[in-house]
Amino acid sequence: MVLLTVALIAGFFLLREHWGHVLGYWPYLLLLACPLMHLMHGNGHGGHGSHSQDSGRTHNDEK
Repeated sequence: MVLLTVALIAGFFLLREHWGHVLGYWPYLLLLACPLMHLMHGNGHGGHGSHSQDSGRTHNDEK
């Protein structure tokens, strides 16, 4: 926990000192985030192939 806190504080000060350089990379970081999010979320949108089969029932459209 202490190591994480020290890393966050160091990251804050590093980012604050080099903010001008970081702003130039934002478009590239956003483009990189899209494929990474797809990889991390795995089967997003419910997955393709996880559709359950009907259990022999038919839908009765007649009234």
